[in-house]
Order: sequence, then C-alpha cells, then structure tokens
Amino acid sequence: METTILESFDKLNSYCEGKNFKGYDPYDTLNSWFPFYKLGKWPALIAIQIQKRNPINIRPILGIKKGWNPKGMGLFLKAYCLLYRKTGKRDYLNHADWLFEWLLKNYSDGYSGKCWGYNFNWVNPDGSLPAFVPSVVVTSFVIDGIYEYFKITGNPTAAEAIHSAANYINNDIPITKLSEGISYAYTNQSKGCCYNASLLAAEILAKSDFIGNKAEFGELIKLTVDFVLSKQKPDGEWWYSYNPETNSERKQIDFHQGFVLVSLNNLLELSIGEDGSVKQAIEKGLRYYKNNQFYESGRSLWRIPKKWPVEIHNQSQGIITFSKLSKFDTSYSDFASKIANWTIDNMQSPKGYFYYRKNPFFMNKISYIRWSQAWMMLALAEIIGNH
Repeated sequence: METTILESFDKLNSYCEGKNFKGYDPYDTLNSWFPFYKLGKWPALIAIQIQKRNPINIRPILGIKKGWNPKGMGLFLKAYCLLYRKTGKRDYLNHADWLFEWLLKNYSDGYSGKCWGYNFNWVNPDGSLPAFVPSVVVTSFVIDGIYEYFKITGNPTAAEAIHSAANYINNDIPITKLSEGISYAYTNQSKGCCYNASLLAAEILAKSDFIGNKAEFGELIKLTVDFVLSKQKPDGEWWYSYNPETNSERKQIDFHQGFVLVSLNNLLELSIGEDGSVKQAIEKGLRYYKNNQFYESGRSLWRIPKKWPVEIHNQSQGIITFSKLSKFDTSYSDFASKIANWTIDNMQSPKGYFYYRKNPFFMNKISYIRWSQAWMMLALAEIIGNH
C-alpha cells in the first residue's frame, strides 16, 4: 500500500516539476482574450460554469495561458515541507525554498499586511473580483504553507509574513457580530458568513499568536469557533454559509466539511487548548463525513446526497482530513489510505497528473494545477510515512 502511494506521488511530483508548477484552473475562463466580463456579471458567470463542466480543453483557443496560482503554490510549499520533515531529502527543501521566495515576491500589495489572491478574475452570484485581489481563503492556505516552512527552517522572514497576514485579517477583513459569536468575511469587499473561510481567518491569527508566544487574538478566535460550532447540525454536518439578513443557510455539503474539521483541529492545537465541546464537534463531524460523504471503497459523493461526479477535490480533502485527524479514531488512518488508493486507481493519468472529475460514462481528464494537482500532492504528502 505504501509503495503504491509513494509511486503515485513520485509520478505526480515529476509531472508538476516538469510543468514548473504552472497550469490551468477550473475558474480561469475570464483570462481569455474574449471580454466575457464586458457582457455583464451573468454572462461571465455562465461562461465560467460552462467551461468548468466542459471535458474538452479549449483554453488554448480562448487564449487562456497556464499560470502560477498563489493558492496552489502555498499548497505545494506545505507538501514539500511535510515531505522534507518526514524524509530529510534535500530536494524537497530546495523546492520549498523556491516556492517560499516566489510567494514573498508575489503577494497582493496595498493592504494592511501580506495577502494573496487568485490569478484570474473571479465571478460568483454575489459579485466579482479582479485577479489578485486577495481573499481570506487564498491567504490562509499560503500562510499554512509558510507556517510549515517556518517550522522546518526557523526563517524569520517566514515569521514576519505570518504576522503581516494577521494584520491583513485584523485590519482589512469585515467582521459580522452575531449572538453566537463572530464571523469573518471572505474578502475585504464582501459580507456574509462562510464557515470554513471564517475559521481560516482565525487560523492565520492563531498562527501569528502561536509563533509570537502571545494571545493577542485569543478572544476573536474563540468567538469565531463559537459561531461555527453553533451551526453544526445534530448529526454532525455543517452547511456552507449563513445569511444574517434572512436568517437562512446555504445548504452545500462536500469537501468543505473536511475544511471545517481540519481548521477546528488546528485551532485546538494552536490556540484553544483542551476544549471538550470542540473535540465533541470534531468527533461528530468526522463520523458524519465518513459515513455520508464516502463509500466504504473510498470513493466520494459529489455534494451530499448527489453521487456524481466524483470530484478530485473531495478525494484529496478526504485523504487529508482522515490522515490528519486519525488521533480521534485510529481507523481513520486506514480509511485515508483507502481513499488514496481508490483515487490513484481510478483518477490518476499514466502521465502522473490527476483527473478533474469522473462521471458515470466519461472522465473529465483536464489537468488543473491548483484544484487537482496541488491538492493531491498535499494529500499524498500527508499520508506518506504515516503508516
């Protein structure tokens, strides 16, 4: 089993190195020479959604070029740091050095601290953002990689970047105050209460406190966790977000359940300490995630209860979640391996990269550098050496 996962990682690593970590993204349609955005928000949004579902890659025709995605670079950085810590191989550290320097040179300027955004114009039903306008989510995954880099190198510049990102969160990101706690917005330009994004903001603050041996943001972190815990359903699931104006939630259950669980565990270790209510929420959430998001074979559903397509992001997050949180139940470690082996057997190309989506009658084989390859590299890095 371990050999299979190692062989899979080596193939994926060779592929990503060969591409110099550049590639396409499911959401990069607006990087086209065709001005979709000039037609208005809805035509642009429809173009992105059609392109995301299109199994034929027409990006070269649309003039969309492969690029470096800051979030993907942060994920790659964390993967190489984990592998260096586990194996001591200098090549992994060399990659981590290069990725760290790239991220330091390519942050979004003009904010209260270092922060990062996607390398494409972004549109959703609630609004739009130009390329490289930062978000909490992108910044948090970059900082997660930089935090791992700091742990293996002690580089003071990495510590400075983490503290700087905390200033971005604390000074630029709007907070919604609720009776149950607080919620951070997705960007400095948005409102709303997205559970996983709010926890990711709290993670940045917690990492800054932890490496600085301080508790400056402790109360904010606790209030953020309190709010998210209040939205967990009795069976352990979380939906996606809450609208305080309508007192309603957006029901979407998928890999974001894994995001929430990993973030809560990280906050336990970094900031909260021993907290029975958080541990109980994680344990209940893990049981729901395993029993409802995945088949026993290791194959995931798409968005509960929809079975198709099998989405590479669901597979990778399952591996990460059950590998990292196996301390709550030792059987989760074997289940992480089961997900990894199913994914390798069913969704890895002979060229080394992982496919985007598996449908009942066809496979979307387009290679996406952030969404598919970076997440799977991190997933495999998490599981290597743990068995």
